[in-house]
Amino acid sequence: MRSIAIVGGGQAGLPLALALLDKGYRVTVVTNRTPDQVRSGKVLSSQCMFDAALQIERDLGLDGWAAQCPPVQGIGLTVPHPEQRGAKAIDWASRLSAPAQAVDQRLKMPEWLQQVEQRGGTVRIEDAGIAELEALTDSHDLVVLAAGKGDVVKQFTRDPVRSAFDKPQRALALTYVHGLQEHADYSRVAFNLIPGVGEYFVFPALTLSGPCHIMVFEGVPGGPMDCWRDITTPQQHLAQSLSILETFLPWEAERARRVELTDANGILAGSFAPTIRRPVLRLPSGRRVLGLGDAVAVNDPITGQGSNNATKACKIYLDAILARGEAEFSEDWMTQTFETFWQYARHVVSWTNTLLLPPPPHILNLLGAAGQCAPLARAIADGFDHPPSYFPWWTDPAACEQFIARKMAEPQHADNASTLTV
Repeated sequence: MRSIAIVGGGQAGLPLALALLDKGYRVTVVTNRTPDQVRSGKVLSSQCMFDAALQIERDLGLDGWAAQCPPVQGIGLTVPHPEQRGAKAIDWASRLSAPAQAVDQRLKMPEWLQQVEQRGGTVRIEDAGIAELEALTDSHDLVVLAAGKGDVVKQFTRDPVRSAFDKPQRALALTYVHGLQEHADYSRVAFNLIPGVGEYFVFPALTLSGPCHIMVFEGVPGGPMDCWRDITTPQQHLAQSLSILETFLPWEAERARRVELTDANGILAGSFAPTIRRPVLRLPSGRRVLGLGDAVAVNDPITGQGSNNATKACKIYLDAILARGEAEFSEDWMTQTFETFWQYARHVVSWTNTLLLPPPPHILNLLGAAGQCAPLARAIADGFDHPPSYFPWWTDPAACEQFIARKMAEPQHADNASTLTV
């Protein structure tokens, strides 16, 4: 019976632990918070998960909230008119081919952590530093570090070639609310892109107190949406959220007239630099630790890929561990396991990074054309489930022009997308 230690109790580490337990592995999970502490703490993320990632959870028997969680049925994009307040330069929406869902991690992680013990795993509640990693590598065949924060994560070396930014690109904030009015036709992630200011998107979710909406704010550093540092109370956070909508997105302010916070901990604000790190940490003893999830690949949440990346990385690592059999978990194997994930994740990183920069003309043309072409809008929407499908046309102007023309030539089904371009 091979032994695996997983440091981190999140979207990547816990499904990996549970899947390995089901395959007969001896598993230790090290995390710094108890289930009750997670439930009673602040929200952890926005975690909108699309169908491919949800299918991994379903296959592992971990999708326990589908019946209660309101579906996310589509993707919409709005760009305010630069000169006319309340008018929209671009406004379209499209149904997803399969619905997404967003479950508060304060619901998921405590349940999964308890399942680790119920299935025979060991859970240790402690902070893990270098000394703890040394001890784990001494007593386990493989140690996987899947924590997204903490000093130990910083021990992984930043990859300067794969990391486009060395500082935060957005001031981030989350606001979990009840009472937000949903669109009449179908629920969606409603993206609002405000050039030079930032982005706002909102979507239905499930939290501790039931169905809700998650409001996500992404402010350009130094701009008017970079405004969270002096907020000290939950009600001030909510008031700031609504003020942003009133100022820049009056149609979203109208939807939010009757909102209230889901709970005092349903808020979050901060910033971080999108970073790719080298996947193997060499300890002073010479033993190795393999990085997983946010420990080695953290994106800006502008494309909503964090939990999706974590889940897909978990599946790739799981398959690699199972295929390894009794062979040593060597450094070469660790590197190749991450590289297998990177062949997928590099497209996610490239796509995400483009949205953090001023859009080039071919992207503006693409987003505008989607308002007149349902198949094109559907292709953009479904790309959130599988970002590699955006390439090469997302970054290559000639390929983009050809892709638009091809989609324009397809039959236009009005039930696929509600469109409006002003």
